[in-house]
Amino acid sequence: MVDTDALLAAYDAQMRMAPGAVPDGVTHEYDGPLLRIVDDHMGRIRAPRDVGVTGAALDRLIARQRDYFRDRDQAVEWKVRAHDLPTELPERLVAAGFVAQGPSTVLVGVAEEVAAEPVLPDGVVLRRASEADDLRRIADHETVVWGFDLSWVADHLGAHVKADPDHITIMVAEADDRVVCAAWTIYSPGTDFGALLGGTTLEEWRGRGLYRAILAARAREAADRGFRFLHVDASPDSAPILRRCGFHEITTSRHYQWTPPSKAVE
Repeated sequence: MVDTDALLAAYDAQMRMAPGAVPDGVTHEYDGPLLRIVDDHMGRIRAPRDVGVTGAALDRLIARQRDYFRDRDQAVEWKVRAHDLPTELPERLVAAGFVAQGPSTVLVGVAEEVAAEPVLPDGVVLRRASEADDLRRIADHETVVWGFDLSWVADHLGAHVKADPDHITIMVAEADDRVVCAAWTIYSPGTDFGALLGGTTLEEWRGRGLYRAILAARAREAADRGFRFLHVDASPDSAPILRRCGFHEITTSRHYQWTPPSKAVE
């Protein structure tokens, strides 16, 4: 039996404010218990499990983050897990103008157990990517899959590669020189975890094992590099596949986003 409580404790201890290379154009700032991540696309707030304040003090802490990004005319998202404290945090965020996004399932897998030789459909090639043209093609792929502009992903990935090539592994599955699936792993030195991101497949290629193949390849690399665990905030589409591959649910997460009036959609 897997001790999910132990996995959650390790995740909380190591992945709330995970260390690692900070890409050019990104700054990390602390405001009390919070880590404020500032870049050109969207601000992010990361927090320990318990931010340590409630009531009016919590309202002031939230307002400072909102107002900081308001002054930058930039959106910001605050990631909250289901077991975070205080329990009033979500309602306080909403009262401050943050909007709850759809929930994700946080799953953890043992890298060595998930690792396998990737099985690909005929005509599909799986390879690592890091060059600017590949990153642009990945961003175009993400835009097609999600249906809105994700062109910023190219610069985002490129900045991570430039900051520390060993900090990130980017993989693409291609058919006839077209990206049909893309995913990446970000490694946090000094922790047991690699974070799985991306994992997007073109609609017409779904159900052919590409997600499993790119997952198996990333797990093998993580295990070979000495990382024990993989974690992912999974969408409803991905969570069942990850469970079948041996991942275990430890909690759920939800992003709360605030958007400045100048960028709000009518």
